Amino acid sequence: MKKIFSFIISLYTFLFSFSQKPDTWKIVANKIDPQDYYGVTVANGVIGIVSSPNVLRCKDVVLNGAYDQYGRGRVSNFLQSFNLVNMNLDIDGHRINNSDASNMKQVLDMKHANLTTTFDYKDKATISYSYYALRNLPYNVLVDVTITAKKDIEIIPASVMEAPDALKDVQNYYNEIDRPHVKLSLLSSIAKSPTGKLTFASSTTFLFDEPNGTEPQLIHEMWDNNMHLSKFKKNLKAGSSYHFAIAGASITTAQHDDPLNEAERYVIYAKLQGTQRLLQFHNAAWDELWKSDIIIDGDDESQRDVHSAMYHLYSFVREGTAYSPSPMGLSGLGYNGHVFWDTELWMFPAMVVLHPEMAKSMVEYRYQRLQQAKHNAFAHGYKGAMYPWESAGTGNEETPVWALSGPFEHHITADVAIAAWNYFAVTQDTAWLREKGFPVIKECADFWASRVEKNGPGKYDIKNVVAADEFAENVDNNAFTNAAAKANLRYAVMAANILQQPVDLQWIDVEKNIPVLKLDNGVTSEHAAYHGEKIKQADVNLLSYPLKEITGQQQIKKDIEYYESRIGEGSPAMTHAIFAVLYARLNDPQKAFQAFQQAHIPNKKNPFGVLSESAGGTNPYFATGAGGFLQSLLFGFGGLDITPQGIVQLKTSLPKHWKSLTLSGIGKDKKTYTVK
Repeated sequence: MKKIFSFIISLYTFLFSFSQKPDTWKIVANKIDPQDYYGVTVANGVIGIVSSPNVLRCKDVVLNGAYDQYGRGRVSNFLQSFNLVNMNLDIDGHRINNSDASNMKQVLDMKHANLTTTFDYKDKATISYSYYALRNLPYNVLVDVTITAKKDIEIIPASVMEAPDALKDVQNYYNEIDRPHVKLSLLSSIAKSPTGKLTFASSTTFLFDEPNGTEPQLIHEMWDNNMHLSKFKKNLKAGSSYHFAIAGASITTAQHDDPLNEAERYVIYAKLQGTQRLLQFHNAAWDELWKSDIIIDGDDESQRDVHSAMYHLYSFVREGTAYSPSPMGLSGLGYNGHVFWDTELWMFPAMVVLHPEMAKSMVEYRYQRLQQAKHNAFAHGYKGAMYPWESAGTGNEETPVWALSGPFEHHITADVAIAAWNYFAVTQDTAWLREKGFPVIKECADFWASRVEKNGPGKYDIKNVVAADEFAENVDNNAFTNAAAKANLRYAVMAANILQQPVDLQWIDVEKNIPVLKLDNGVTSEHAAYHGEKIKQADVNLLSYPLKEITGQQQIKKDIEYYESRIGEGSPAMTHAIFAVLYARLNDPQKAFQAFQQAHIPNKKNPFGVLSESAGGTNPYFATGAGGFLQSLLFGFGGLDITPQGIVQLKTSLPKHWKSLTLSGIGKDKKTYTVK
């Protein structure tokens, strides 16, 4: 009898634990501490909403592609848009604030890209609201609100439009449009960017469930030049719930010549679609994105972290644009919103195998700025195209003058060309290669052919560069720079042959004779003057993956063991991701797993686990780190490899506690790859 009872208890425990299996699609923040709070972003590749620990408020609204010169560094910076999702809520005549809120909880739903905040107000009401950056409508946002009355109460919700301090010449408008079947009330604002270069416009409207003609009466209030609002009053009975939504749109002259009218048109469109249809289309768009997924069986914590990294990259990139993500994506104004090698070397490889159609936007960004890169090469006395270390709207150099990386971190040019080649390799799109890819690869190859300095017969040096390891400034023959240049030249020859275009023989000669130096102990030397000092981030180790310059396993192992011990404090997250890839390919899954964890766990910030740039850092979200982290799964444990013929899978092995790793929706044919 005891055995039967014990079996029943064991079975119940198993079934209960199975039913309580963690949801790897959601991140729950039950404890909201404003002093230890790093917001999470809801974005659609064009507009980003950054969460706040304050009820009914968000921290930032960021628009992709909107740059102007102001403040930091005398260079172009990302600008905050109008804050069009903030709300006020009065209950029985009292304005709700943080001190009134109890049982506050925020839940990020990564599967359908929304953030829901719930809290109680005394014993009177429970409030719930969700932020959406609508995936189906690039310039539109939605706030979905439900207020549940615990007692008879009077509510006055308000949609608030606020201008950030950087915008000037703010003008506010309120417009009511009566049509036979619908009443439209538009709360709109327009302003200039700091230099007047751009015009920003935003608009919102309420979406109600009541039939036309019975909707609440709206009241417009003008507070000052930087804020106005629209509100309504409603009496609720105890036990009843009231639902409404706020639809908004934001756009600038960087995207449209007439942003005010266009923002209002987008809001009207959303109003006439209605809340349910908007969310239906939004959810369907995200369901389509998640057909490309990374699935770990046997490690729920890692699975949730993987979904978080994927969610953020998917949120920061959008198909059909010419936008390329900055290191912090749309999570705020970090790194001025500039585009670095972080895109091509760290985020792009994951995106090009998961969603080539989205990665295409990232290489389109560089193609559209090829002429500026050619002028940059000309201005520095070189041929071809020299891409800027920091790029923004125009494609000109945007690095602050105090940073030597601007004039000297030249490997970015090779990184751009390598990404263009990898897009072709994954898609095999010869028409694209002819029209856009090869022009970029060719001009970058011409740059390197003119950039090298001949040093005796059959030897070409690349002198005076900032290394990928940015602790090493103005050094000669940096390992990563040299190897990346060699890859660029190699790909130019391959692309020319595919397209039956003339091959510049200098590409071949230079590529064969750019040195990769060695130390006396046989380890690959980071640069000509390297003597074992601490390094900021992976440099030499990138020569094995992704550059394939070093292929022998003994050399790869020797280099990783040497440089892994020389990583300095504050190393960016993606360095350890490269070690994870290399150890996985060396068939050492346990060391690979340790590096995999080191690439993200120390960088997670409360309460959502958003990634900072380094352990102890305070600048999330670091999309670069997410890209490296995902590469450790795709190209490390998953064994994917990009070849001139497309994606292949190398033999790898998994950490002992992982039952399987499944990569779904990979490449242009959306294949599935499994490792067990």
